[in-house]
Amino acid sequence: MKPPVQDRRQFLGAMRNATVAALGASVPTLTYLTSCGRPSLASSADRVILLWMAGGMCHTETFDPKRYTPFEKGMATEDIWSTFQSIPTSIDGLQISQGLENIASVMDRGTLIRSYRAGDLGFILHTRHQYHWHTCYEPPQSVQVPHIGGWIAKELGPDNPVIPPFIDIGQRFTVGEGEELKAFHSAGFLGSEYGPFVIPDPARGLESVKPPEGMSIERFEARMKLYQDLIDKSPVKDFSSTYQQESLQRSMERAYRLLKSPDAQAFDITQEPDQSYQQYNTGRFGLGCLLARRLAERGARFISVTTEYVPFFGWDTHENGHTRLVDMKKQIDRPVAQLILDLEERGLLDRTLVILASEFSRDSLVEGRPGQKVKDQVEVPDTIEDMKNYGMHRHFTDGCSLALWGGGIKKGYVHGETSPVRPFAAVTEPVLIEQIHQTIYHALGMDPETHYKIEGRPVYTTPDGMGEVLHDVLA
Repeated sequence: MKPPVQDRRQFLGAMRNATVAALGASVPTLTYLTSCGRPSLASSADRVILLWMAGGMCHTETFDPKRYTPFEKGMATEDIWSTFQSIPTSIDGLQISQGLENIASVMDRGTLIRSYRAGDLGFILHTRHQYHWHTCYEPPQSVQVPHIGGWIAKELGPDNPVIPPFIDIGQRFTVGEGEELKAFHSAGFLGSEYGPFVIPDPARGLESVKPPEGMSIERFEARMKLYQDLIDKSPVKDFSSTYQQESLQRSMERAYRLLKSPDAQAFDITQEPDQSYQQYNTGRFGLGCLLARRLAERGARFISVTTEYVPFFGWDTHENGHTRLVDMKKQIDRPVAQLILDLEERGLLDRTLVILASEFSRDSLVEGRPGQKVKDQVEVPDTIEDMKNYGMHRHFTDGCSLALWGGGIKKGYVHGETSPVRPFAAVTEPVLIEQIHQTIYHALGMDPETHYKIEGRPVYTTPDGMGEVLHDVLA
């Protein structure tokens, strides 16, 4: 059955809007673009898979459990340290949180960072901190700085000329703070060809590389010509740079090549054997991990899979912290572990850097960073009378956990620690976002001096090029 005409109009309208936006965005920012021209260095990884726990994954409820405090009616909020029991892992002496048994079994393949400190950005806002994590720059910026995936796509180039080098799986921009999320889902001044290929629903991944149902290839080709005419006649064309115009054109040509390539079948997860499909099938995130594995096999450079940021859902636990995390752990535990095992079995893990991270953590009492008071966004009673108040509901930025596997990362290593008593802040070997970014670039063989000049201003992969590699986590 043909889709409604409105569906096709929306598809073509989105193409038109993307054109104008991409050309228009370059007007105030891009005067000229020059690389520092340094060669690539030795690398330990060829690609990155980012498993993004959107909404603020609590460290004491996942990878850094403290004293277990079961629910009791009338209990003091200050007594809530961890609402899940600790479980052993495949690393001797290391425990993580109940509900992550499968991930616990693969911890010996990688490194756990327990001392990440999220940026001190003042008022806590998820999309501001997500912007900071993904770009390494604090918003707002006078230029549109690239997402880490954009930098990687630009500097490494496509491993497979047909597969998009930067793919984002699982995030819709029609919910919650969609426009704020779009602000960093971009290659910025690097050009459209290095921006994310967005797949909101991994179960419909193949649809993302095809024209809408009911539109023939021939008709799509005719639309492509009209699209080119739109670029040529755009009202902002005379004001935008040749570089951005050519980058946009190359991105369209790549999309057309993918449309006609056998490699497009990598996006069709229904081709996966049923046993494998079901092992990943815990929902959109789990199927996103399956799609990420298939795309990594076909040559994607940077793949992000998100649990999706929607305000007050998922990891964004303003209430019902404990019960919500029971469900979130079910969504991530089996597919994350299976992804690591599948990459290992296929001989890909050694050259694939897998990162599990979130914008910040949570606590039942402290909002933001201890000693730097910010506005409380959650009302937390002194005593707990209802299960909805049992859990970690306030934003906490001073101690967070990240897990890393493959791609030159140490095996069976734990970096840093947080305080054994509240506030559960990083107390040894603190890690900042610029170190995370520079460590990723180092693993990929990207020179630390990589930068481009925008309107005479050098823009580095990390602010002022000051990010330092976290050598302790590298093998």
